[in-house]
Amino acid sequence: MGASGLLVRPRTGVASGPVDGVFDDLLKANKRYSYSFPHGFDGIAHEGVLILTCMDSRIEPLEMVGLRVGEAKILRTAGSRLTPMGLSAMVMGVHKLQVERILLVPHTKCAAASLTEQEMRAAITEISGVDASDFNFGVDNDQLGGLREDVEFLRNHKLIGPFATVGGFLYDVETGLLEHII
Repeated sequence: MGASGLLVRPRTGVASGPVDGVFDDLLKANKRYSYSFPHGFDGIAHEGVLILTCMDSRIEPLEMVGLRVGEAKILRTAGSRLTPMGLSAMVMGVHKLQVERILLVPHTKCAAASLTEQEMRAAITEISGVDASDFNFGVDNDQLGGLREDVEFLRNHKLIGPFATVGGFLYDVETGLLEHII
């Protein structure tokens, strides 16, 4: 752990030139996946669901609500915060892909909710050795306040609110349970 409290791992395989071989394990796994992947989908959210959650690898958005591939749209951001690109995707989802329900789902033990923007900049600068003081990470240590703000924004948005139901939830990474917050 670094002084910032974030995990610091030594970098391996970082290259600024050709990346030959670096992704071979993933391409091999993808080839195996291609033999049995679910296909034949049309891109519509067949259960009318869109989930915005965190990029955290402990979260399986479809499984946590009992859905399968093809039934929901999934967006991920650091800390599950709404971004301009996320909003654009939601508007398209609502009006082009049959999204009727939007779940915003941050989670417990979230690194993006444990630091202020200034603390995250300092941590990234410390870890990388590169000045990140002018970078906006979009983190917020008032996780539930941010969730309420994003839900209310979407509920009042002219292209979302009248067309979809928006809810805010908290996912517990220890139990797998969702708590309906707003």
